[in-house]
Amino acid sequence: MDVQEQRHEGLEKVAEMVKDIKFAMMTTEGMDGTLRSRPMATMQMDAAGCLWFFTRLSSLKVEEAERHHEINLSYSRPDKQDYLSISGSAEIVRDKDKMKELWSPWVKPWFPNGLDDPDLILMRIRIDDAEYWDAPGSMAKRLYGLAKGIATGNTDALGEHRNVQI
Repeated sequence: MDVQEQRHEGLEKVAEMVKDIKFAMMTTEGMDGTLRSRPMATMQMDAAGCLWFFTRLSSLKVEEAERHHEINLSYSRPDKQDYLSISGSAEIVRDKDKMKELWSPWVKPWFPNGLDDPDLILMRIRIDDAEYWDAPGSMAKRLYGLAKGIATGNTDALGEHRNVQI
């Protein structure tokens, strides 16, 4: 996965988390208003803070995203207690040069015809808002933070929680 240096200073930590976690649950709104989530592999976070995914033109998520552009991406790494929620707007992109740039052999099982697959498209998500919870790296630091929180009520040592508005 390609994560580029971010132009928006608040997105550096978001980019770092996306790079570490790689897979998101993408939530769209169905025709009846219900929310649907599915796993998606992040292919790139570009310098403008946009996230790129391969998908099928014929998929229900594309129909839902074209009707209601607002989506949510959830990234989770429970073993490290790191969580990221991104709200953004989806756009369908049919750019062969961008597809070539992002293509990876592991995508081929889903698209056996490769870049010539007429059902292959890109979905670009422009980030509007991101919120993350980033726990300390080691188990010892997490346990210390928990003990400190229990003893003092101060949860600062449990990690960083931040909301980034774009």
